[in-house]
Amino acid sequence: MSESEKTCLFCRQHDKVLENELAWASFDTYPVSPGHMLVMPKRHVANYFDMTREEKIAVMELVDECKALNDRERQPDGYNVGVNCGPAAGQSVMHVHIHVMPRYWGDMENPRGGVRGVIPDKQKYVKQQSA
Repeated sequence: MSESEKTCLFCRQHDKVLENELAWASFDTYPVSPGHMLVMPKRHVANYFDMTREEKIAVMELVDECKALNDRERQPDGYNVGVNCGPAAGQSVMHVHIHVMPRYWGDMENPRGGVRGVIPDKQKYVKQQSA
C-alpha cells in the first residue's frame, strides 16, 4: 500500500452502502442535503480523468443505484451530480469521488443554474461584458 493510500480517507473508510467489483458508495459525512452520497473507485486514483474506462462504468452504475436508493427512501425533487477535479476545482480529498446530491424544492431560494453555482456570481445566466 502506497503512502497516499495509507493516509487517504476513502481508502480507509469502510461504511459502504452500495458496492460493485470496482467501486463503492457511502453517505457523505458532511451532507449538503438529506441522502447526499459519494461514489468512488476502489483503486486509489486522484482524478476522474485518470480512472480506467471500466472504473468509470462501475462508478456511473453506482451513481444510478444511489439515485434509485434515494428515490425509494426520500423522493427528492431533483439531483445534482458532480465531481471536483483538482484543488483549483475544490477537490479536498485526492481520491476521486462523485457527489450524488438529492435536491428538494425550497432547499435554496433559486436553484436555477445548478452546478454553475460553484462560482456564485456565475450561477445566474447573465452575459458577461468582454474587456
